Amino acid sequence: MILNIPNSLTLIRIAFIPVIIIMFYLPYEWARPASAWLYGVACITDWFDGYLARKLGQSSAFGAFMDPVADKLIVSVALIMLASAHPEVIIVLGTCIIVGREIVISALREWMAELGKRDAVAVSMLGKYKTFAQMFAIGFLLHRDDWYGLPTHQIGVILLIIASILTVASMIDYMKAGWKVIEQGKH
Repeated sequence: MILNIPNSLTLIRIAFIPVIIIMFYLPYEWARPASAWLYGVACITDWFDGYLARKLGQSSAFGAFMDPVADKLIVSVALIMLASAHPEVIIVLGTCIIVGREIVISALREWMAELGKRDAVAVSMLGKYKTFAQMFAIGFLLHRDDWYGLPTHQIGVILLIIASILTVASMIDYMKAGWKVIEQGKH
């Protein structure tokens, strides 16, 4: 493992997970907003680690593996916490859609890699839009309480609906790409 700045940021993002969990469940008024802000910092490290890896020429096999793992871990943990704390239908359904999609796409990518066709399911712009909506949805939902009059919970729910729709749409795109490879293999 090469411990460079981008890989360090990825590991820091993973280390934030238990801290976010603890803050989320602390019985203090400031705890939920603090968990949201820490989640926001973790999201920023996600952008920076990729940017710095490219800018500094510090891309590595470890980073290529761990970055998406860190993303999936923090998103899954946050969504599961939110679904357990707020078992509203839309939050539970959004959690199931997003976590389920991550499992399906991870399996699809692994299978495509075995076929030597990993590029057929590369990250798309739709997937990036999904990630953007998802990150903000989770941040607003973690915060929960209104912030300077901004209804964070309601905004979070709306963004979660958008993220869920984009999640399904991007999964369909990835599945179509995978299906094309299957169809090509039949000939």
